[in-house]
Amino acid sequence: MKALAGHLGLSTATISLVINRSPGARSIPHVTQERIWAAARKFKYRPNLIARSLRQKRSFTIGVMVPEISEGYSAMVLSGVEDHLFQEGYFYFVVSHRHRKDLIEEYPHLLRQRAAEGIIAVDTVYCGNCDIPAVSISGHRHVKGVTNIVLDHNLGAHLALEHLHRLGHTRIALIKGQDFSSDTETRWQAILSVARQLGIVIDEKLTVQLDSDSPSPEVGHRVTRRLLEANPQFTALFAFNDISAMGAIKALRDAGRRVPEDVSVIGWDDIQGAAYHNPSLTTVRQPLRQMGVVAAETLLKRITAPAGAEYPKEIVLEPELIVRESSSRIKESADRSRALSEFRRG
Repeated sequence: MKALAGHLGLSTATISLVINRSPGARSIPHVTQERIWAAARKFKYRPNLIARSLRQKRSFTIGVMVPEISEGYSAMVLSGVEDHLFQEGYFYFVVSHRHRKDLIEEYPHLLRQRAAEGIIAVDTVYCGNCDIPAVSISGHRHVKGVTNIVLDHNLGAHLALEHLHRLGHTRIALIKGQDFSSDTETRWQAILSVARQLGIVIDEKLTVQLDSDSPSPEVGHRVTRRLLEANPQFTALFAFNDISAMGAIKALRDAGRRVPEDVSVIGWDDIQGAAYHNPSLTTVRQPLRQMGVVAAETLLKRITAPAGAEYPKEIVLEPELIVRESSSRIKESADRSRALSEFRRG
């Protein structure tokens, strides 16, 4: 650091703040920081992380638990976590548990043994069985020592169902989430509550549930095909997530139903592929990347806070409805078809 300071005409304290990514580095102009990093690369300077950890008695390492790593929810949340941790000079481990209860219970201890200073649990039923700070994304359990980052599911359900209702849809099929997903029950209760408020009848014959932990659209395709084989009449479908909505659209098309002309489809999440699907997907956008950033930011504040300091028990973020091509006003032909079908059942 003395060599860099002499070369750049800066103080060793300034060099130290930047190289160690200390909070105080934010007060140093960006141009100056770039000069420091350029000089460090030129002289092949590498900080001794082991010495830093021993000196400060910290590892600057975080453990992150996810169900699986694939395109969609977890990947977008992780991008936010990663960006903030990198900015603050932290390293992180990621472990995937595939919803196995034994791994969910064991991983926090393994991460702690590897000197993780805190844990971020993503879509994981985290029980808080470790003595380090933790933040749970989509965690709906009130556990001591855990901050929950949650979405306003009532608002999300209201945005989606009101959109369909305004377009004239009353026969709405629903794809419910898997039993193991931490969001499933909370979102389902929100849908039931909002449906009652809007006067929408939830028909059990129009409700199917995802039954696999696969991240593939095939899961949504399979349950929608099962729904269609029962031959119910519906003009809209509200899926648990974008991946299952994409699978549902293919199943509808395979059955000769056009989207959105015959059936409007709404997803949930707004993953990166949603805007580029054909048709582009109307969806309830979760601020997934922001959820990751907020989780990382909250955890680091808790790690550096004095012992016994108060911490937020819950942080609620709001969704928004992104209207694209997969939803449209109910067509007269669909109305007539539905009316005729109901008359025949009559």
